[in-house]
Amino acid sequence: MRIPHDTKDSHHIESKHLFKFRTATLVILAIVALSAIIVLAWFSGEGTINRIFSQINAFEQKRPMWLAVPMVTVKYLLVPTVAVFIALLVVIKISPQPRVWSRWLVIGMLIFLTGRYLAWRVFTTLNVATPLNGVFSLGLFFLEMIILLSSTIQLFLMLNVKDRRREASENLLAAINNNFTPEVDILIPTYNEPIFILRRTIIGCQALDYINKNIYLLDDTRRREMKVLAEELGCNYLTRSNNIHAKAGNLNHALTRIKGEFIVIFDADFIPTKNFLTRTIGFFQDKKVALVQTPQSFYNADPIARNLGLENIVTPEEEVFYRQIQPIKDGVGSVVCAGTSFVVRRSALEETGGFVTESLSEDYFTGIRLSAKGYKLIYLDEKLSAGLAAENISAHATQRLRWAQGTLQAFFIQSNPLTIRGLRPIQRLAHLEGLLHWFTSISRIGFLMMPLAYSFVNVIPIRATQAETLYYFLPYFGANITVFSWLNSRSRSAILSEIYSLVLAFPLALTVIQVMLRPFSKGFKVTPKGTISDKYYFNWGLALPLIVLFIATAVSFWRNLGMYLMKLSMEASNSELVQHLEGFGLGWIWSAYNLILLGISLLILIDAPKSDTYEWFDLRRVVCLNLDEKQVWGVTTIISEIGVEIALTQKPPMNLIVNQQVNLEIPESDLKLEGTIINSGLKNEFPIIRIQFESTTLEQHRSLVEMLFCRPGQWKRYCTPNEFNSLLLLFKILSRPRIIFERNLDVSVVRVNKV
Repeated sequence: MRIPHDTKDSHHIESKHLFKFRTATLVILAIVALSAIIVLAWFSGEGTINRIFSQINAFEQKRPMWLAVPMVTVKYLLVPTVAVFIALLVVIKISPQPRVWSRWLVIGMLIFLTGRYLAWRVFTTLNVATPLNGVFSLGLFFLEMIILLSSTIQLFLMLNVKDRRREASENLLAAINNNFTPEVDILIPTYNEPIFILRRTIIGCQALDYINKNIYLLDDTRRREMKVLAEELGCNYLTRSNNIHAKAGNLNHALTRIKGEFIVIFDADFIPTKNFLTRTIGFFQDKKVALVQTPQSFYNADPIARNLGLENIVTPEEEVFYRQIQPIKDGVGSVVCAGTSFVVRRSALEETGGFVTESLSEDYFTGIRLSAKGYKLIYLDEKLSAGLAAENISAHATQRLRWAQGTLQAFFIQSNPLTIRGLRPIQRLAHLEGLLHWFTSISRIGFLMMPLAYSFVNVIPIRATQAETLYYFLPYFGANITVFSWLNSRSRSAILSEIYSLVLAFPLALTVIQVMLRPFSKGFKVTPKGTISDKYYFNWGLALPLIVLFIATAVSFWRNLGMYLMKLSMEASNSELVQHLEGFGLGWIWSAYNLILLGISLLILIDAPKSDTYEWFDLRRVVCLNLDEKQVWGVTTIISEIGVEIALTQKPPMNLIVNQQVNLEIPESDLKLEGTIINSGLKNEFPIIRIQFESTTLEQHRSLVEMLFCRPGQWKRYCTPNEFNSLLLLFKILSRPRIIFERNLDVSVVRVNKV
C-alpha cells in the first residue's frame, strides 16, 4: 500500500497543488475580469456593447406571446397556484411518504414549473434598460441560477432513491449465524478531546455485538493520559512522532500497524449502538462493496436549536443531508463518505493508496477514489451511532468552514470528482451538486442585499407586474414550499432551512472566495468538544455583517414601502412614474422578509449557557431506592452518567434531605449505584429527588454508557414542524427572545435530550 508520508511525496503534492491552483484560479479571475470589462464598456457608452444590450432590452419588452399573462381579473390569475396546491396536497395525502409513483409525479410537476418560471425570468423580467439596472438585474439572475441549477440537479437525482434497510435485515443473518464474521479493526482517532468523551466512545465500541473485533485508540497528541485510558479500558493504543496530514495521516499511520480485513472509523465523540456491525458488515459479502456509510446523529441539540430554545422541536442541520441527500446519492452511486460511523474494506483502501491527504476532507475524496476504481459505496439510512454536535456557534462555524474548504479543494487536486477517471456522468453530476451547494452562500448574500438596491440605488432588478408575479412566480414558489418538507422526509421546513443557511452565509461566502484564490491557505482545525459556559455570549465577529445589514434593511424597508405607497396614490396620468415605481412593491415585501430572517439569525448568534458537560436523557427506568434499609420504588425522569432524577411512586418512609446518602438499583440494567441527594421537591404531585452518583466503578460506568448510548434503535427520527408552524415559531422567538425571558433562570437547569 502506498501512503504519501515521505518528503518526496509531500513536495510532489505541493507542486501539483501549485499548478492546479494557477489553472483554476486563472479561469475564475478571467471570468471576473471579462465581466468587469463588459460592464465598464457598457457604462462608458461603447457602441457595440450598447447595441447588444439595447437589442436585449427591446426583446425583453416585446414579451413573447406564449408568455403573455391572460387578460383576466386578478382572482383568476390565482387559478394555476390553487390548482397546483390542491394537486400536491392530494398526492401528499395519498402518499404521506414518497413512493416511486408519487415522487415521479411531484418531481415532474416541479420540473415543469421550474422550466415555466425560468422562461419567464429569461424572456420578460431582465431589466437592461440602463447599465446600472442591468448590472443588478443580471447579477441577481446569475445568483438565482446557481441555486436553481443546484435544486434542479437534486430534483433529477431524487427520481432514483435507495433504501437499504430491508437489504441490511437480509444480510444480518450472516453475521448473527456466524456465517460471515471477518476480522474488524475499529479506529478511534483523537487529537485534543477530553478523556470523559473518549472513555464512553471506547466503552461503546467494546459493547458491540461482534466478537471478531479489535479496538485502537489513535492518539495524535501523544498524551500520557490517553495511553493510561487505553490500558485501563483494555484497548490498543497507537501514536506517531508527528502530525503530518492531520486526521488522514493519523489513519494512514494506523493502517501500517493493523491487519483486520475491514476497518471501522468512529470520531472521538461518536458512540455506536450494539448492532452497528451486525447491521453493516453483511453488505461486504458482495466483493464490489468497498464502504458502508451510516448517518451521523447527535445526542445533544445543535447550537442553533439550543440558542433559539427549540431543543427537541427542530431537528439538527445534518438531518437534511442524511435523510434526503445521501439516499439520492446512493441511488446514483455517489455516496459521500462522512468521516465517521462507516465501515471500509481494507484491500480496496490499500488499492487506492489509503486515506486521501491532499485535502482537509480526507473522507469525501477517499470515497471518490474508491468509486473511481469501480467499487460500490453504500448508504444505510439507520441511526446506528450518535456523537456530539458542535456545542456553540463558534465551533459550529469552524466545522462548516472546514467542510466548505475541504470540499472545494476538489478543484485543485487529482481526486476532483468532475475530472477523475472512472466515474460515470451521473456520478459526476451528483458531486457537482455538492460543490454547487457551497456557492449558494454567495447567492444568499446577494438576496439579502438586493432590496437595498431598490431604495438606495433606485434600480429595479426585476421588471415584473403584479399579474406576472401571480401567474408565474407564485405557482413555482408555492409548489416548492408545499412539498419541500415532504421530499426531505420531514427533516426540515423551507423557512427553517433558510435560517440555517443564512446564519453563516457571510463567513461561508468569504471562505468560498478564499478557497478559489488560495485553496490551501488554512490548515485542519479540530471542532472543540466538551466545552461549558455559565453565561450568555454574543458572537460579535460573526454578527457584525448581519448587524450592518439589519440596519440597512430596516431603512430600506421603510423607503421601499414609502415608494410603493406613492405608486398607489399616483394619478393614472402619471403613467411613466407609476411604471417606474411598479417594482417597489416587491422591494418592501422582500425587505420585510429579510428583516425577519436577519433578526432570527442575530438571536442564533447569542450562545445560551451550558454549565454541564454531561448530557441528560429523557429515559424511563424503574428504580429501587434503599433508604436506611427500607425500599422505595420510583421511575427515572432524566438520567446521565453522573446523576439521575427520580419520581417516587410511593411515599418515602422519612423526610428526604439534601446530602443524604442513598443506594439505588436499576433492575432492567442489573445496575447498582451509590449516590447523594442534591435536590428534592414535587412535580406533577409526585415526590421528585435528584441524585448525584458517587465515584462509579468501571463496570458501573460501562452499564451506564450502554444504557444511555448503545441500545439498538434508541436514536429516533423526529419530524420538523411544518411551514405554518415554523413561521409561528419564528414569530414566537422574535417576541420572546431566550436571552431576555430566560436570563434570570438558574443556568444549571438541565436541558433534556429525547432518546
